[in-house]
Amino acid sequence: MTKYRNRLPQTQGGLFLSDGGIETTLIFEDGFELPYFAAFHLLQDQAGTEGLRAYFRRHAKIAVDARTGFILESPTWRASPDWGQKLGYTLEALDAANRVALRLMHELRAEFETPSSPMVISGCVGPRGDGYIAGEAMSPEEAEAYHARQIRLYAEEGADMATAITMTNVNEAVGVTRAAKAAGLPVAISFTVETDGTLPAGDRLGDAIAAVDAATGRTPAYYMINCAHPDHFDAVLKGEWVKRIGGIRANASRCSHAELNEAEELDFGNPQELGQQYRDLRARFPQINVMGGCCGTDHRHIEAISSACLETA
Repeated sequence: MTKYRNRLPQTQGGLFLSDGGIETTLIFEDGFELPYFAAFHLLQDQAGTEGLRAYFRRHAKIAVDARTGFILESPTWRASPDWGQKLGYTLEALDAANRVALRLMHELRAEFETPSSPMVISGCVGPRGDGYIAGEAMSPEEAEAYHARQIRLYAEEGADMATAITMTNVNEAVGVTRAAKAAGLPVAISFTVETDGTLPAGDRLGDAIAAVDAATGRTPAYYMINCAHPDHFDAVLKGEWVKRIGGIRANASRCSHAELNEAEELDFGNPQELGQQYRDLRARFPQINVMGGCCGTDHRHIEAISSACLETA
């Protein structure tokens, strides 16, 4: 069932889009309730499943119309044991939900993929804790053990890769990477950064990337930055380590994570401005070719990002 596991097309060049801030879109725009921001929980019934299907269809169509690649990132950011337990899932029920999520990604690829729009299926791995706060760090060994079951399931279900989204510390990123390697899956690591470009755990972004590479023999296919506005990390993109960054999933808002947590309304930001900032980043760092969104972004931001980046393609 896997198609690109042995040769990820995004690592060969070209522009690849992904989706936006799935949880904020589903809650604030589509009207769904997501306890603990668990998008996978919608797969329990037909209405929720169709809501997810419609969400991904909106984004995949942008890629097809623009003739770019697309990363189908499964809605499983919260589908790991601790979060599943909070929602009343047994491990077996959580496995079933992860399988359904991956099979939905396969269905969408079959529906939308074209020769000019390759579609990579990625199993999304979220942090054990909060994606904004480092909290109590696990050891790399504990992190590998915690995430291994979900990642093995992705391999069994034919995912092309795994992507760890909103990683806040080095140890968990190392553990996820080792679990993916053991399962035979390529992996991308995406770090959350604060308004000063550092990780919530306090590490400088370049140092975190270097540490994960050193601990894993440069196993990640590439790294990404997520859950921050480009203004928050642009100034720290200096040095050879930047060549390891292959993707951006930025927020629409310039607010800090603390401010976003307190916000009662969605900060939609400025899609056109965000698109221009992505274009400028890609012009400076052409290896950054996976472009998606995070909190507050939706298909309109992805359209603006696509249009702006294609101006320089």
